[in-house]
Amino acid sequence: MTAHLPASAPTIVLQTARLRLRHMTTSDAAFMLAMLNDEAWLRFIGDRGVRTLDEARRYILDGPVAMVDRLGFGFHIVESKAGGCPVGVAGLAKRDFLEDVDIGYAFLPAHRGQGYAFEAASAVLAHAEQDLGLERIVATVRAGNAASIALLHKLGLRFERAISHPDGTRDLQLFAIAFA
Repeated sequence: MTAHLPASAPTIVLQTARLRLRHMTTSDAAFMLAMLNDEAWLRFIGDRGVRTLDEARRYILDGPVAMVDRLGFGFHIVESKAGGCPVGVAGLAKRDFLEDVDIGYAFLPAHRGQGYAFEAASAVLAHAEQDLGLERIVATVRAGNAASIALLHKLGLRFERAISHPDGTRDLQLFAIAFA
């Protein structure tokens, strides 16, 4: 595993008018503990079983940090430029059960409804196409997640088909966008 910069010198991956997307570090454990136990995360994304700061640190190292080290992309902390505080996560993942790379995002309740998800996800899609050379991006969403489905449509992703998560715990809708 490669060395990771301390929180005082985060690696900025993308910037938008209002946001910075940066690599996660173990210093983000308290924020990720809150994210992973947010009611909407549990309902729409799933329970990762992370209940302590140590488990959150392990989740960060084994998940987002390992994926960035292995593939050069992953999920990032989304920070407000104005306040410098984390507001959510956004990025790309390569999941074993999907043929394509998928986009994901989640924001804490206080930061929803402000256009951050669209702003961050738009930047992630542009990065996927222009910098990573990906030709197609997918997203999975639970049928009841109307806000996320609306955002996927706004981003240009279109419904393709229903799929089952390999663990058998949930049915998902698969959305996709192909870059010309």
